[in-house]
Amino acid sequence: MSRVAAIDCGTNSIRLLVADLDPQTGELTELDRRMEIVRLGQGVDRTGRLAPEALERTFAACRRYAEVVDSFGVPPERTRFIATSASRDAENRDEFVSGVLDILGVEPEVITGDQEADFSFTGATKELAAGTFAPPYLVVDIGGGSTEFVLGAESVEAARSVDIGCVRLTERHLTVDGALTETPTAAQVDAVRADVSAALDEVARTVPLERARTLVGLAGTVTTLGGIALELDAYDSSRIHHTRVPLPRVRELTQRLLSATHDERAEIPVMHPGRVDVINAGALVLLTIMERLGAEEVVVSEHDILDGIAFHTALDAR
Repeated sequence: MSRVAAIDCGTNSIRLLVADLDPQTGELTELDRRMEIVRLGQGVDRTGRLAPEALERTFAACRRYAEVVDSFGVPPERTRFIATSASRDAENRDEFVSGVLDILGVEPEVITGDQEADFSFTGATKELAAGTFAPPYLVVDIGGGSTEFVLGAESVEAARSVDIGCVRLTERHLTVDGALTETPTAAQVDAVRADVSAALDEVARTVPLERARTLVGLAGTVTTLGGIALELDAYDSSRIHHTRVPLPRVRELTQRLLSATHDERAEIPVMHPGRVDVINAGALVLLTIMERLGAEEVVVSEHDILDGIAFHTALDAR
């Protein structure tokens, strides 16, 4: 067995997976998986810099993760830290890199959007072939700062990353003078949708979206919507994984979230406190994508970029 630790630090959350890889079957066995909302990308779209308080929240999470990694006996050479949209955009990303290196003994890789797409595709589709899901798959990873679109069957055929993440669009369109609009206006909703539509035009230039037979949705927005669709009393990743949510249900849930107050969204049992403020923008991203594609449903995947990072790290360590 190859034991590895994978850390994915995005615009909104930082996540850890410790897993063993069976070299014979290529199967990953999850040992520990956890997530914290740190909002590393707070204000990056406006200032171009990582805020001091956002860095400290992220470093605090890294210290906790370092204890977990050490408890499982994973050495630095089998630990991989991937940093995505927020740290790509920031002028002071060197401060972020040096802080992570000091805490974990591993230098974060500030990957490109194409690399991010490749990891996401691997994590999301590795087990789909054994099910009833028809390729080609279009994997859509809705992050905090960006969204990745990856098309392929057994491997990536085309990919594009665009800046329409839920945190970025919330800060850009669903706030007034820095304060969150509790229930967005029609004009604000239209502005979010316009950005998503423009981004889809950009994606369509390089990714043949019309070829997709199965739409696979990744990350917190999609998994949260999956949990709400199932009317779960508590978040349960095993039940959410590979749930199929039809387009009319996505449309209904999006309208419900847009009409709800902050407190009403916070009371939804599967809602993580760190997603309450950004779920509206995320839901609009997913809905607009599905309508543009004419997708009848989205397949919710709990396996994503984090699993892809772990898988590639384990293969490299063999």
